[in-house]
Amino acid sequence: MQSLNLAFIALTSAVCMHTHQTLAFTLQPTPGVAGRVQHVNVAVNKATFLKTPSYQLKRHNKVASVVLWAGGFEYNEEDAQYDDIENPFKKDDSYDRDTGELKVDPARLLGPRLKGSSLYLVGMMGSGKSSVGNVLAKRMGSYNFLDTDTIIENATGMSIPAIFEAEGEEGFRNVEAQVLDSVQAYVRCVVSTGGGIVCRQMNWSKLQTGIVAWLNVEPELIMSRIEGTDRPLLQTEDPLATLKGLLEERASKYGQADVEIKVTADMDENAVVDALVKEIHDFIDNNPPAWKQAKEKAQSEGLDWVK
Repeated sequence: MQSLNLAFIALTSAVCMHTHQTLAFTLQPTPGVAGRVQHVNVAVNKATFLKTPSYQLKRHNKVASVVLWAGGFEYNEEDAQYDDIENPFKKDDSYDRDTGELKVDPARLLGPRLKGSSLYLVGMMGSGKSSVGNVLAKRMGSYNFLDTDTIIENATGMSIPAIFEAEGEEGFRNVEAQVLDSVQAYVRCVVSTGGGIVCRQMNWSKLQTGIVAWLNVEPELIMSRIEGTDRPLLQTEDPLATLKGLLEERASKYGQADVEIKVTADMDENAVVDALVKEIHDFIDNNPPAWKQAKEKAQSEGLDWVK
């Protein structure tokens, strides 16, 4: 079994840096990979725009730590100035009269409407969660992108296939659950998750702290994207049949997502993001927060809303 010498990994984003905060959490000392990574620090910087993260590896003797410049923003009262931002797809003045196109990228208006809530992308392996999540975060501007698989690989010093080989799927899921437990403590992040993260019910209590979006892709399209790769669960005689079986097992769990996007072969990352942004704006309209409902009720009754 591979020994772990990893001690410190700094995931930094080439962004406009402001202040940052650090939060520490400890991975449970379970046998195997999960027990090797003892202590993890996650630092969140207040950044304006996300760039592709760069990774820096350093060695230490005993304690393994991950410092993650996650770029999430903490909600504060100053955000109240954005309370009146509405769904741009439902406002006539949002469109250019000549071109019929939206004047502003609607993704830029998601952050204020989300009030800091994170977005979690779920779906099968190869569904494009990482590439779509990265593009979405960049277009939103005030959100950063995190990939739970990338965090796991850097925290353990092992590739996902290596973890599966050494510890089995159960060992991998243990680490994955602990990483999600830490990530969900942050705000203003777009998070790409592993394909099987929905299989554990305990993970849903973390995912549902934000908005969950399912990228629903047909198995044949997925296979055209990942055929020949080293995906651990597809090392079978008939990978396509295996993939279809996995999707059938997980479909009802993916279906618990707040938003579903059916991804077709003619859609690139930006097209998927366009569809996703529209669905999330609509979801926010259909599921207003309790404070907003109370405010509207008070105003309808002629009461002054206490600021």
